[in-house]
Amino acid sequence: MIYFLHKTKDNGLVVSAIHIGSPFPWKDLRKTMVIADVISLLGGLAFFLYGMSLMGDSMKKVAGNRLETILSQLTSHRLKAIALGAVVTAVIQSSSATSVMAVGFVNSGLMKLGQAIGIIMGANIGTTVTGWLLTLAGIEESTGLFSSSSMFALAAFVGIVLHMFGRGSVKKNIGVLLIAFSLLMTGMKMMSAAVAPLQESPLFLNAITMVSNPLLGVLVGTLFTAIIQSNSASVGILQALAVTGTVTWDMALPLVLGMNIGACAPVLLSAITANKNGRRTSIIYLYYNLVGTVVFMALFYGLHAIVQFSFFQDPLAPWGVAIINTVFNFSATVILTPFIGALERMAVATFPDSEEDEEFEENLLDERFLGYPPLALEQCGKTVERMASASVKNLERAMELFQNFNPEKFEKIMARETAVDRYEDRLGNYLVRLNSQELSQRETLVTSEYLHCLTNLERISDHAVSLAQLAEEVRSKGMTFSPDGQRDIRRCIEAVRDIVTLAQQALTEENMEIAQQVEPLEEVISTLLESVKTGHIRRLQRGECTLEMGFVFNDCINNFERVAAHCSNIALAVLEVQNSDLQFHDYTRGIRQGDQPEFRKWLDFYQKKYLHLPSPSGQLV
Repeated sequence: MIYFLHKTKDNGLVVSAIHIGSPFPWKDLRKTMVIADVISLLGGLAFFLYGMSLMGDSMKKVAGNRLETILSQLTSHRLKAIALGAVVTAVIQSSSATSVMAVGFVNSGLMKLGQAIGIIMGANIGTTVTGWLLTLAGIEESTGLFSSSSMFALAAFVGIVLHMFGRGSVKKNIGVLLIAFSLLMTGMKMMSAAVAPLQESPLFLNAITMVSNPLLGVLVGTLFTAIIQSNSASVGILQALAVTGTVTWDMALPLVLGMNIGACAPVLLSAITANKNGRRTSIIYLYYNLVGTVVFMALFYGLHAIVQFSFFQDPLAPWGVAIINTVFNFSATVILTPFIGALERMAVATFPDSEEDEEFEENLLDERFLGYPPLALEQCGKTVERMASASVKNLERAMELFQNFNPEKFEKIMARETAVDRYEDRLGNYLVRLNSQELSQRETLVTSEYLHCLTNLERISDHAVSLAQLAEEVRSKGMTFSPDGQRDIRRCIEAVRDIVTLAQQALTEENMEIAQQVEPLEEVISTLLESVKTGHIRRLQRGECTLEMGFVFNDCINNFERVAAHCSNIALAVLEVQNSDLQFHDYTRGIRQGDQPEFRKWLDFYQKKYLHLPSPSGQLV
């Protein structure tokens, strides 16, 4: 036998009992909630959840592509971080999504662990906005044009008109936002209407009375939110139940606190594949809500034992649920902000450092960013910068080996080549997956640019390895270039060093002016290499150079030529993005044919620099 203590309408107390061995009283439930009401409840829940998801997505689009990237800006002050987390969460309607992004930022090294704590605290504050928004669905109905149902219907109509007939993505996204808002509110009203009969059900009243036990209420709220993966949705469903008048303040309080704990579930799941700092960030979210719940309950119930709040046993309206959620999250933030350092130490103690963790932390391509194309592209750009730096450094070190061969430097070139190959593989796969997302025209162009450039960067590093191997062959066989050959190699190295520097700057800075210098320099390098080949053939004919050394010399020239061609490809990819509004094929054709004034200017400059140099004597530099 299970006994229940519940309140009657006149605030009296009644003891009810259910025999464990007796069949479940479905008849009692059917009397108060028929099948049509159940279907209406499920339909309302579907509208509610889909409306919430759609509204979050559309608000992100309306706010602009840079919304998510704002979170990646380093916030030196904790109050700024809290405000930032609150604002972003209020816009995207999901504290879990904001916290998952924070995990990704810490995982990729863009944000320190202490800064992420402020973002997480702010996210909990920002999520309370949804609860207040949902109270609109509980506004007393007036008659005529200004009833809440009429206003929601009008919002849906205006939204579909904007979405179908509006010009430009902004108007269409605003239309989707209005439709989503109407769906959300319609779902809320459908759920409230469907559960209304429950206020007459003894079974329901007996069951819901159990959650007035604080610990049980927290557990129920935690499990429920962990299952549906949304704190805002859990709060909304509780507000729908509150409309029936059967939910009291003492029942709602522990449920809301548990819902905040349950919201940690998707964040913890997202951190399974993260590095140590990413996992620390996710566990901080759990610690923040756990500690906040314990402290808040201790203070509130301690004060209640002394003061005896008279309203605590009274039914609450939907706005009461919003008040509890808001007061808890603001109070937890105020109480725990001075202890951010302690939360960080708890996370570090949970996932302590070890010696093997020091080596590999360069990955910016976090899986969590794929759902946010602007942010994912920004991370791809940073990874391309690292790859370009590694490729250029490899080429520089390889060319230095012809002057002074060093076995340690040679091994570092080989190791760096492995890293460049890894960059190409990981970045290529990431960009292909990103292409499956909904991208704007410019985002598609930038993705194509990166895919094009990473292949050329990897080939530049390959040629660096080939040059290093040629330098190693020269050393191991005791060969030397003739004085004229040494001079020609020096001129080629200077020109190649110049063009790879220009290509790297053009790519990493997205600088069109620098990119325009690459193609004329590539043409000058081609002319220079042809001249050098001719001189090499003459030296062979005069016997000034051995045939074996001639093979090495010719291989060097071929590598230089290919490196310059890859640099040209990189620069043209940059120009294509910067000239996306022009007829790019006509533009590049003009460059190739030398019709562009800018091309002629730089062509003359580099011809004077590399084709009319005096013949210097001295060692290779």
